[in-house]
Amino acid sequence: MNTSNSHEQPLRALIYCRVSGTKQAVEGHGLESQQTRCRQYARDKGYLVEAVFPDDVSGGGDFVKRPGMVALLAYLKAQPDKNYVVIFDDLKRFARDTEFHFKLRRMFAERGARVECLNFKFEDSPEGKFIETIIAAQGELERQQNGRQVLQKMKARMQSGYWCFHAPFGYKFDNIKGHGKILIKDEPMASVITEALEGYASGRFASQSEVKRFLESQPIFPKNKRHEVPQQRVVEIFDRYLYAGMIHHPKWDINYVPGQHKGLVSLEVFQKIQERRQTAAYVPARKDISSDFPLRGFVACGDCNKPFTACWSKGKNKKYPYYLCDTKHCASYRKSIPRQQIEDGFVKILHGMKPSRELFNLARAAFKSIWNQRSKQIEQTLESLKSEVIATDKQIQNLLDRIMSTTNTTVITAYETKINDLELQKSLAQERLRNSAIPKGRFEDFIEHALNFLANPCKLWESGKPHLQRMVLRLAFSEHLAYCRKEGYRTPKTSLPFRMLGHISTSNVEMVHRGRFELPTP
Repeated sequence: MNTSNSHEQPLRALIYCRVSGTKQAVEGHGLESQQTRCRQYARDKGYLVEAVFPDDVSGGGDFVKRPGMVALLAYLKAQPDKNYVVIFDDLKRFARDTEFHFKLRRMFAERGARVECLNFKFEDSPEGKFIETIIAAQGELERQQNGRQVLQKMKARMQSGYWCFHAPFGYKFDNIKGHGKILIKDEPMASVITEALEGYASGRFASQSEVKRFLESQPIFPKNKRHEVPQQRVVEIFDRYLYAGMIHHPKWDINYVPGQHKGLVSLEVFQKIQERRQTAAYVPARKDISSDFPLRGFVACGDCNKPFTACWSKGKNKKYPYYLCDTKHCASYRKSIPRQQIEDGFVKILHGMKPSRELFNLARAAFKSIWNQRSKQIEQTLESLKSEVIATDKQIQNLLDRIMSTTNTTVITAYETKINDLELQKSLAQERLRNSAIPKGRFEDFIEHALNFLANPCKLWESGKPHLQRMVLRLAFSEHLAYCRKEGYRTPKTSLPFRMLGHISTSNVEMVHRGRFELPTP
């Protein structure tokens, strides 16, 4: 068509421009400059620009992954009665893949659109198609070479301890002199993740469900449309070695490399989490545990040994709280016990666990003696850990020498697996070595809170805070408490510190008198 004829309508043009990333679009003004050149080209040709379709993603050569190109094709398909010219700034913006290049050419042809490029003239001759094929193949080669170089640089950087992918919750990237882009803590999210991980490792959270509910209670933690934290997100947090200060990416054969960033928890804590995930939770995790029934799920029926449930029973004028057994075929099935009766008996047990002042002072002196002994043991532990690191290094080197001397792929795979295990073992030993320094400070500064709890466990319970009450249950007792409707509580099985105090208080022990001490005569 001769566009110089004033009696004919000018051709309608659509402009397509693309950069390979959002950063180029925002900082480099790449889309704006491409659009300016294409508009100038359209004016010179006498075309009427109807719309512009930008893209700031590469798509890896596949135009279907580029939303701007998909929108352009849909625009053409929606107006089959109109003829359009599609203008590109450069042939490389078209499709940097030979197969997709010609597939895209066919799709434009099917929609009756002509393609024009600022630095390349499309021709239907054999020579023109040959040159077009070479240029498309060259673009594909450059894309693949660039991808390989980027991959190699990312692998090398990760092997040096730097994370190269999206920053997980609790971290953000920052440019630091001597490091470049490096992960740093993103507060207050980092503290939330730390509390979740350490809480699960220590037993404060009895299950992953409790961790999930803890995260849901944090306003800053992202949630889905139902204002919930998906269980899979908790699993992802527990699986990330990044939180332990390690780089672990098995897909690239990068295993347990010490990271340049600071971990949110220690590697030892992270390993405790993995071990706990393999075992059952001690205290059942329930969504309805609240201040109304703090002993729900912990006090068990004396007839069937199943945990009591609880409910509010509606009376004539008000509601009444009850604990009850909900296990069918149990002698106590659905027989309610007033909440006051259950909880008063429990508080009485806690009061009975409170040691006398003399016994507490004796226990305090024993703990201080143990503290001093432990300080001396730490020095021996440091030497042992240094020897362990050296021995592990030798094992790794021996396995590497064996790999070099064998061609059996099965044997090589077994050696590599063993090396990965040894690398993790070495990292754990090195972390324990860093963290095994002799504590600086007074004995009282470190153990005061624990001693206060031993002196009066009931005080923490009477705070009325559900998370502190659950902590009392885990710290003071080793098993569920059994309750019989007629007899009341059975003898509780307390945790080790309280068992020791109880054993001392019931033993036939007397203080030696200040006077002369003589052995009995036969």
